[in-house]
Parts: sequence; structure tokens; C-alpha cells
Amino acid sequence: MKGFHFSKFVPSEGGKSDFDRLLEIFMQLLSYTNGDAEEALRWMSELDKEYQFSTPQYGIGDFIDELKQKGYIDEDNRSGQINITPKTEQGIRKRSLDEIFGKLKKGKKGNHTTFKSGQGDEVNPETRPFQFGDVLEQIDFVSSIRNAQINTGIEQFSLREDDLEIRETDFKTQTSTVLMIDISHSMILYGEDRITPAKKVAMALSELIKTKYPKDTLDIVVFGNDAWTIEIKDLPYLQVGPYHTNTVAGLELAMDILRRRKNPNKQIFMITDGKPTCLKEGKKYYKNAFGLDRKITNKCLNLAAQCKKLKILITTFMITSDPYLQSFVRAFTESNNGRAFYASLDQLGSFVFDDFEKGKKRRVF
Repeated sequence: MKGFHFSKFVPSEGGKSDFDRLLEIFMQLLSYTNGDAEEALRWMSELDKEYQFSTPQYGIGDFIDELKQKGYIDEDNRSGQINITPKTEQGIRKRSLDEIFGKLKKGKKGNHTTFKSGQGDEVNPETRPFQFGDVLEQIDFVSSIRNAQINTGIEQFSLREDDLEIRETDFKTQTSTVLMIDISHSMILYGEDRITPAKKVAMALSELIKTKYPKDTLDIVVFGNDAWTIEIKDLPYLQVGPYHTNTVAGLELAMDILRRRKNPNKQIFMITDGKPTCLKEGKKYYKNAFGLDRKITNKCLNLAAQCKKLKILITTFMITSDPYLQSFVRAFTESNNGRAFYASLDQLGSFVFDDFEKGKKRRVF
């Protein structure tokens, strides 16, 4: 006899499907495995043994199949290697943005407006009388026709210059930002992972600018013994190396990038946890990891002063509370007339985003 099987109803978390629940875990693990999909899936299998977040009806194998079907991962038919797709890279950036913005205080966020009105992108709700030189696109015809009806009546209706009203648009500031990320070996020393929070901030900031401020520019500079730029799509795969900290090379590259940018507002965000310990002289490297070497620090201070002359503001985010470095950071900040924050790893995102938004309210001339 055919009947029905009843079981205990267990509501899904927040109404999410099994796939969505596991996808969140998978995306988080990708940040820690530097974009290695196979390692992230191995970690998921191990975690599932302990915490049992899969179900008898939906296992890790089902999740992997659905990842392939929905275009989150690709499998090489020859080697069998599994890689993440551009869709997943964008998903990691978006989730990083949501994660960091979720920690910020609610309020009026994201304004690029200045105190000046003119021809711009943001429509101003207020109107004003027409003046010589105003363009036709700015005329508010609804308000203008209403004025004409009031002044002349319907029977003798005529639209005159005195009836015209202009609806202005606010000018949006545009900013060019270079985000410098320290990838020296000290970013993973003493069992503390500092590179993952830095990557999350970079991915969130890039997603914010691409989606909300498309006219802004963001360049990512990483620095160890040398400095080089990376694409936004490469952020999930970023790893530290056996490097010293060549802050000078990072600043020189950032300045070179910003010189070519046409935006009047330029800034550098530098995320680091250690002191500058390296300098390149020709083809050789000058290194000193013991204390603050004046030969290296003086070069850093000179570059900070040069940035001040070029109206490039430097904001330093120190993700360490070592009092030994505070004197150097203070001198570096004073040379640039910039800012410095001593942020713990869990506060880094809030510090960066708050400062980024505040910077939009300034205009550098």
C-alpha cells in the first residue's frame, strides 16, 4: 500500500537553499585558500565531517555538481583540475563588500557630491530662474509652463523668458585611488593571517568603485622586495612571499600611476603591518630587518613630502599595534600631511571604508 513518509520539519537558515548555504562557506574558504577551488572543497569536506552542515538529501558531491552547472567552477577534462570562474571572482568581491558594509554604521553613505552646483550627473531637486548661458537641457518645462499659466492665463497663454526655470545638476567629485598592499613575509608571521583581511578590503573597495563610482579609478599595487600592479580579478589569488618590505618601490609606483590620472583628487591607501626594510639600488637590494634604518626611512619620508607637493594624500593603515613603529609612522604622516590609523584585523574594513567615504566630501584644488 502506497502511503506518505513524515519527518521532522527543520526550517532552512534564513530561507536559504542548501546550495546557497554551502556557497557562502565555499566563498569564505576561497579567500583563505588564495582562490584554490580544490583546496577549498577539501576543507569543506573536512569541516562537514565535524560540523555536518550538509544533509543526507544534499551532500558535498551534489554541491560540487551544482557549482559546475551554475558556472562557479570549471573542470579541466585532461588534467581534472578544478578552477574558479570569473563569476566566482566577482561573487567573492561582492560578498566582501556586503560583509564589510554590514559592519558599518547605517547612515548617508556613498555621496560624491560637492557644495557646488553645475553641469553634472546628479539631479538637484531645487530650481532657479533662467539665466543667460543656461542650456536647453536644463530647463524644467513642467515648472516653466506652470509659471506661464499663472502669469498669462490659459486663453492668452505664452511662454516667456521670465517663466523659465532651470533644474540644476550637482557635480560629482571623481577620485583616483591607489591601494598599496604589503605582501612581505611578516603578513603571516607569528601564526596571524593579515593578508586575508587586506585582500577582502581590496576586493570590497574594488567592487564598490566599479558598481557605485564608475568614474573613479582604483589601482592595486602590491609590494615586497619590489612593487608591481595586479588586476582586480587577481585579488583572490594574492599570496605573501619570502619578501622584505620595500615601501619605497610601492610609493614610487603609486605616484607614477597617479601622475597619469586626470582626476583632480588623488590618494594612496597603504595597508601594511611592518616597517620598511628594503631598498633597491640599481640591480642590488639594500636590506636591513633590524630596527629602523635611516637610509630607508629617509627615502620614505622624502617620497611622502613629494606626494604632498603633488596633492596626493597618503592614508596609512597599520594592522599591528607595535609601539616601536609609531614614531616612524607619525613622522611619515606629518611629511605628507596625511592620516594614519592603527587598526586591528577585524576593524580594518571599517577604517578603510569610512576614510574612503569621508574623502569624497573633500575637493583638492
